[in-house]
Amino acid sequence: MDSAAHQRYGRHYSEHKLWNKLRRTIRVAGRELIEKALLLYFVLRDPRAPVWAKTTVIAALGYFIAPIDAIPDLLPGAGFIDDLGVLALALGSVAASITPRMRERAGRLVAKWFGDLATIDDAFDGPVIEVEATVVAREPS
Repeated sequence: MDSAAHQRYGRHYSEHKLWNKLRRTIRVAGRELIEKALLLYFVLRDPRAPVWAKTTVIAALGYFIAPIDAIPDLLPGAGFIDDLGVLALALGSVAASITPRMRERAGRLVAKWFGDLATIDDAFDGPVIEVEATVVAREPS
């Protein structure tokens, strides 16, 4: 995406809007699109990801969230093709920032959401809280 696209679609991004879009579209957008959106979200939340990668992610997720894009999301069967392409392109661009842990988390969430769609609203009850710890061992004195 060029800088004009970053500006145009980046303004549509917010974490709240992303989770609302995921909640509203999960049944029609499909597993692949949802997993790509989650991977990009995890890159965005990673403090180690470079600014250019986060800018790319914001623009791609902003495009996904935007109410008007190249192919309207309301078109059955075709409405998310452009979104999938934009998310896939962004993932390719930021691939070096994607960790195995991000892939595992996105995979777990997608498996949970698509395994039992009746409980999908339960997954959105509150903020996602992530805790990472590093264990450092000292040599005995």
